[in-house]
Amino acid sequence: MASNKPAPEAPSPFSTDSYGGAERSVGEWNPTEDSIRPVRGRHRVAKQRGLARSSTVLGVGVIAAVGAGGMATAQDKAPVSISLPDSIADNLPDAKSLPGVGAFMSDDAEAAPVAAAAPLTTAGLTSAEAEQGTDAGEALRARILQQAEQQQASADAEAKAAAEKAAAEKAAEEAKKQQDEAEAEAAAKKKAAEEAAKKKAEEERLAKLAASFSLPASSYTISSTYGQSGAMWSSGQHTGLDFAGAAGSPLKAVHSGTITSAGWSGSYGYRTVLQLDDGTEIWYAHQSSIDVSVGQKVTTGETIGRMGATGNVTGVHLHMEVRTAGGSAMDPMAWLNSKGLSV
Repeated sequence: MASNKPAPEAPSPFSTDSYGGAERSVGEWNPTEDSIRPVRGRHRVAKQRGLARSSTVLGVGVIAAVGAGGMATAQDKAPVSISLPDSIADNLPDAKSLPGVGAFMSDDAEAAPVAAAAPLTTAGLTSAEAEQGTDAGEALRARILQQAEQQQASADAEAKAAAEKAAAEKAAEEAKKQQDEAEAEAAAKKKAAEEAAKKKAEEERLAKLAASFSLPASSYTISSTYGQSGAMWSSGQHTGLDFAGAAGSPLKAVHSGTITSAGWSGSYGYRTVLQLDDGTEIWYAHQSSIDVSVGQKVTTGETIGRMGATGNVTGVHLHMEVRTAGGSAMDPMAWLNSKGLSV
């Protein structure tokens, strides 16, 4: 028999709270047009600039670690269904038309399972790491640290190479400096040795010449030199070198040669002319006596006359002149020095 009682009402999904309002169901939330307000404007997050590179790396590592943990937590939660009113759902754009999203979507129904094959907690892990159960955040952190260590090692290697290069360049520069100094020292020693050898050779040459040449007098004093000016000489200048000494002291042939003149010669008094093999003439004037004759051959150091005071003189002395083969007078002292003789 049918009852006339009304059927019991189904429990309402809403209950009244202490404030008299409707209490939301725990099971499902279905928003309405009245409960949804349009969101206008854009929410912008200001960019942070000037972060240090190390801070950026650390931030990326933290975000990756937190993200990995969040994905692992989300994977353990049961899915929650969300429904929208038809007025809103009908106006939503197609997901494939959204910028940057359509490229990741495919019409192939079999593609979806492939994309979801790997759990979120194993994103970016190698197969070995996944088998070992390595956490994605920890793996990313380890890779970041490894990359930082590699970069530091690379920077240290570059710094070491630069230091070694600088040290090598400095060593090469120091070696070149030492080589230049050694070469300069060797050149100086060589030059000094050459000069010493040259000086020695000249001394030997002069010694050899001195053995074949002789001074015209043994005991003397130089009373007048070549080129002196005065009224005592007819030409106004002295044309020879005067050796003052004792009367009658022997006068010697300065070198071997031939007597070309021997006798009186006016203001020169008694004069003897000795011609050497190269044509140079040696004049001996103001002699007290002559011991050789014209055409006679004499040798170095042989006596050819005696010191006197004949002719135009003021005292006893030998007036010696040196003339070239052409008759030009030269300084007797310089000529004797060139033969290794010191006057």
